[in-house]
Amino acid sequence: MSTLIIATNNRDKLKEIKQILKDSRINILSAADFKDFPNVDETGDTLKANALLKAQAVWDRYHLPCMADDTGLEVDCLDGEPGIYSSRYAGEDATYADNCRKLLSMIAIEPPENRSARFRTVVAFIDSEGTAHFAEGVVEGVIIDEKRGENGFGYDPLFLLPELDKTMAELPSAEKNKISHRHNALIRIMPVIKAKLAS
Repeated sequence: MSTLIIATNNRDKLKEIKQILKDSRINILSAADFKDFPNVDETGDTLKANALLKAQAVWDRYHLPCMADDTGLEVDCLDGEPGIYSSRYAGEDATYADNCRKLLSMIAIEPPENRSARFRTVVAFIDSEGTAHFAEGVVEGVIIDEKRGENGFGYDPLFLLPELDKTMAELPSAEKNKISHRHNALIRIMPVIKAKLAS
């Protein structure tokens, strides 16, 4: 069985990736499997740059195929914010709840029709030869006034999918993982990962 390292220290993200890839027949390793797993500052100015920073740090240390993603929430009435700062929108040590509160405060005066938004994920995969490959996934939605749902994480309770009339946090994880931004990015990169791991 081929091995792939997921370059993240976010347990929620890792759980989601593992669920999406559960039928891939790939042995997935993560920070919990290493004593010296790198902790990377996300200093890039794009999602792609941050994804590559994380993947490159892991590849440089272990020289094994690895994958990282960076995800941002882009709110149109905020000119694309919080974007690359989504995980630390309310500060470096912000919790999910802190970030949601700040987002709601920033759009408080905006009517529903101005609250269009999207989750965007960029995945960086580095193969055994050190070559980087990228894919992107997007899901469109609307930011609502108050949290709905107990599933998911991050901004999921505020992100409404109009066609389902449910937030990301109201979807069972299995359903979310069939339509999410992360799923959409992963299904685009998986043919490359499988081909490179098999070669």
